[in-house]
Amino acid sequence: MITIKDVARLAEVSISTVSRVINDSKPVSPEVRKRVLKVIEETGYKPNDVARSLVTRRSYLIGVIVNNLANSYVADTVRGIEEIGKMYGYDILLCSSYGSKETQEKYLQLLDRKQAEGLFLVGSIFDEEIIKLAKSFNKPCVFFTRDIRENMNYITIDCKSAIYEVTKYLFEEGHRKIAYFSDYENRTTVEDEKVEGYLKAIEDNEMEYSKIYVVGGSKHNEAYDLGKSIIDEAKDFTACVCSSDEIAIGILDSFLDNGIKVPDDVSIVGFGNIREGKFVRPELTTIGEPYYDVGAVGMRMLIKMIKGDKIQQGRMELPFTIEKRKSVKNLNK
Repeated sequence: MITIKDVARLAEVSISTVSRVINDSKPVSPEVRKRVLKVIEETGYKPNDVARSLVTRRSYLIGVIVNNLANSYVADTVRGIEEIGKMYGYDILLCSSYGSKETQEKYLQLLDRKQAEGLFLVGSIFDEEIIKLAKSFNKPCVFFTRDIRENMNYITIDCKSAIYEVTKYLFEEGHRKIAYFSDYENRTTVEDEKVEGYLKAIEDNEMEYSKIYVVGGSKHNEAYDLGKSIIDEAKDFTACVCSSDEIAIGILDSFLDNGIKVPDDVSIVGFGNIREGKFVRPELTTIGEPYYDVGAVGMRMLIKMIKGDKIQQGRMELPFTIEKRKSVKNLNK
């Protein structure tokens, strides 16, 4: 195995000079640098990462904790994190906790021992103790979560404006009785914003009807069960806005299975633009959340904080879109 001593001998320089070239720690003349890099390329020398981190006090490692890799939005977010990390020379240590607080604690301790330079946490909700523990390591930390806390660095979209605009869009399509299906039992700050956006749109467009249904969770089966229980009430509204695509798909399936046609009888709009929304029939109209960009922008934010840029801290807001598909009917025609 080629060692740093071999590289130094072949390049006719000292070991410390080779180290300076590898770590870019101190100035080296262009000729010497070129000679050392040529020997490294010809011999295939690979620096010892552990030894290198002891010298530079840099691990070039980012810890990423996600709640559930099975969610398509998580996969897209992680792809953005990973690709930008590679661009800047950082490796990703990915940990999936499946929402377990104990597992999250274990991974945070592990990432600290591994000298991760920054942390990226992706999930709907994180316990207050987990947030405090992540901050206690004094490492730059970025969150993508539905429950925003004080002094948290996070990536988001303007959820209030997003729900407002999509409710307004339904109004422009001729709908005057629009219901909202909320995952409100979790009482996240983001869900509060969504409800505010819905009620503001109802008020600004002078719609007399407003109704908020509370789904007992964000899963398909929970939304399906609620949809089944309100089949008779579904005749009272012509459209509904859902706080997530998972809820929207559950309601859509429930309505279709119980004789309510979508969008002929009821139009349905989701939130998130997950991949599954394109494969249900009719295709789901939804608010597009740029998950890849969340990961990419969040990673850039994290790296800038690692380099000491305090300007990047706080809230980073990304644009949303309204993906108009087949689950909304125009009543003006």
